[in-house]
Amino acid sequence: MFNFLFNLVENRRKYYIFSSILIGLGIAAMIYSYVTTGAIFQLGVDFRSGTRFEVQFVEQTTENEIRAVFADYEISNPSVIALRGEGLQNAWQIRSEFVTVEEAQAIVKTLDEDVGALIEGTTLVDSVSPSVGAEVTRAAFIAITVAAVVILGYIMLVFRQVPNPFRYGACAVAAMIHDLFIIFGFAAITGVLFGWEVDALFLTAVLTVAGFSLQDTIVVFDRIRENIAKRPFERYEKIVNRSILETIHRSLATQMNAMFILVALLLFGGASIKPFIAVLFIGLFSGTYSSIFIATPLLVSWEKKEIPLVRSTA
Repeated sequence: MFNFLFNLVENRRKYYIFSSILIGLGIAAMIYSYVTTGAIFQLGVDFRSGTRFEVQFVEQTTENEIRAVFADYEISNPSVIALRGEGLQNAWQIRSEFVTVEEAQAIVKTLDEDVGALIEGTTLVDSVSPSVGAEVTRAAFIAITVAAVVILGYIMLVFRQVPNPFRYGACAVAAMIHDLFIIFGFAAITGVLFGWEVDALFLTAVLTVAGFSLQDTIVVFDRIRENIAKRPFERYEKIVNRSILETIHRSLATQMNAMFILVALLLFGGASIKPFIAVLFIGLFSGTYSSIFIATPLLVSWEKKEIPLVRSTA
């Protein structure tokens, strides 16, 4: 009865096909974006040269009022962020495409006249180099690579008493890569459809999703290890399926708590953070999905020698 009603692993090929379709759509969007714009994503000002404004108003204003001024100067999708801290009431940072000194002065004057009086001596305008795109992207790539290697080694060490510990590490890393491709594809699709741009916050989302994915997968794998010791004569497929069902409530509880907060931010947060929150939402959802429907079914597929090129007993 247990297997008949709740055998999630038995449908693993359907999960693989579903994920392949999603990743394929994302790759297609990245290719289209590259052909049309020269980059796989719509790049924000953090990844290309631009101009940064820091202004502080006497009275409270809104993000939309600031955006309207930049729209009058035909500057689309500026990054508008409210600054917080001591002495920073009604302070904003705006990053836009590169503008000349004369244009920048005109924008500041319009902000002062149309949006609200600016506090004298607090306005800062300077150029933004694309260093974030070069340096932070490289650092994020290195961080993800190091995390994958460390997790692979950690799981092999902790799971050394389980047959074929390398498989657990490899499947955890594969699930993480799956989630990264999902959010890359989502970023490309939203860039094509809505003009959403990728900025430094996107890299924050990437690292967050990578960590969440690995953590969630390790929880399931650890239960598999415990059940192998408790039920040494039970079929491996049944052990894996049992372990998923025993941990799925924890994964879903964690998922739902995060989802409620992210949905609230999507509905009521500022326009500048919505792309970041949306990417984080999709990434965390994918992290839970991949832990249950990708990483653990891959273990069974490997055990049954269903994976091409890795059909050995490694």
